[in-house]
Amino acid sequence: MTRDRYIDFLRALAICLVVLGHWLITGLVRRPDGTISAPELLATVHWTQWLTLGFQIMPLFFLAGGYAAGGSWARWSAAGGEAAVWVRGRALRLLLPTAAYAGLVLLAVAVCAGVGVDPGTLALVGWALGMQFWFLPVYLLLSALTPALHAAHRRWGLLVPVAMGVVAVVADVLTVAAHTPYVGQVDYVLVWGVPYQLGFCWRDGLLTPRRLQLAMAAGGAAAFAALVGFGPFPVSLILVSDETVSNTNPPSAAMLAWAVAQTGLCLLLAPAARRLLARDRVWRWVRPVGGASMTLYLWHMVPVLVLAAVLYLTDLAPEPAYGAGLWWLLRLPWLLLLSTVLVGLVLLLRPLERGLTQAYLRTRPDGPVRRPVLGGLGLVACVVALARWAVTGFAYQGRFQPLPALLFALGAALVVLAVSGSAAHRPHGVGNVQLGGGRPAQAEAVEPALPEVQVVRRGETSYTVGFQEKR
Repeated sequence: MTRDRYIDFLRALAICLVVLGHWLITGLVRRPDGTISAPELLATVHWTQWLTLGFQIMPLFFLAGGYAAGGSWARWSAAGGEAAVWVRGRALRLLLPTAAYAGLVLLAVAVCAGVGVDPGTLALVGWALGMQFWFLPVYLLLSALTPALHAAHRRWGLLVPVAMGVVAVVADVLTVAAHTPYVGQVDYVLVWGVPYQLGFCWRDGLLTPRRLQLAMAAGGAAAFAALVGFGPFPVSLILVSDETVSNTNPPSAAMLAWAVAQTGLCLLLAPAARRLLARDRVWRWVRPVGGASMTLYLWHMVPVLVLAAVLYLTDLAPEPAYGAGLWWLLRLPWLLLLSTVLVGLVLLLRPLERGLTQAYLRTRPDGPVRRPVLGGLGLVACVVALARWAVTGFAYQGRFQPLPALLFALGAALVVLAVSGSAAHRPHGVGNVQLGGGRPAQAEAVEPALPEVQVVRRGETSYTVGFQEKR
């Protein structure tokens, strides 16, 4: 079993910077009436928008995802595997932990709404717990489109991300200049799809020339500087409420340029980074973060709510002027406390993660997907529900919203039930994981959305300790 440690590192780095970025810009203020508000730091202290250039690193997550998905799908299809089976397996890796998180959050929202928690506070909490969900519907769509995108890659290579980028820029012009409604929504798939597609190209050696890497890094950075300095786009790579043009809602041409620049820089640093990651002492720090990436991504705002209750509702937290020097100095203990709570939360969630791993192994198909239409409808329903939560949060207007919850539950159920048949339908050459009862489960290169598991052999018996993926 071999892994490209640099891909795992990029994924871990992206998740860590997203978590730290969200924590850094979350500033809480206790009002005179005892309620807590969270003023928007990027809109209040405008220079902080420049910090988003360092923290907006999600293009690298899509790049690493495309790299891994390209290898996984290439092996699966070469061995005769069905596209629907592969897509369903990838979807379940995201949907199962997301369903567990969303279910617990919705239960808490329903209880709070039932006991009469202030609607404004509940709406703020529901938004904070769903703010990271924008990534999930986009990634689900790209995963579902991977067979078609990879087929295009095999035929046209680098022309595919170039064409996607051109269409994205045209859509952005129509959105920003002509104010054409709805056209910009395609950029969620096109702009984030460019680094995903570049992951295919990277894996197949199409981005190896150093001159090309330098051109991507320098050209992308120059294009971003021009679009921000002379164009209509803001410098912030995170949505700011008082801006008429955004780089993320939908993703803009400036975001596309920044994604290309990040990709070029990532490729330039790859040889040195791989040499560093070859050291086991370094790898031991990276590997656990990569294995817990989905848990960290989903649950990282819960510690904010915990500390808000412990420190702000009790009036224990010092509150200097928002954005002042002392306020920034207190960011350090704030981040340290949040990190401590998150580590404890991850340890507390270990039993849940093990249960999700076993649920994943049980729900993966042993036979072909004979109801792909149901699976497709289920994915669409999940994408719509996740997008709704990303925009409005889990408690829009301070109330429990049953419609997106039912839509997500129905969609996830359709994805699970799309498989039928009991005959073994596993392509040759795909790795297996032996469960305790001897029943094999397919294993392919997928994001470590669920906890990493290893199979430990003792004598003649195999004990399932976890799920060791192959790339």
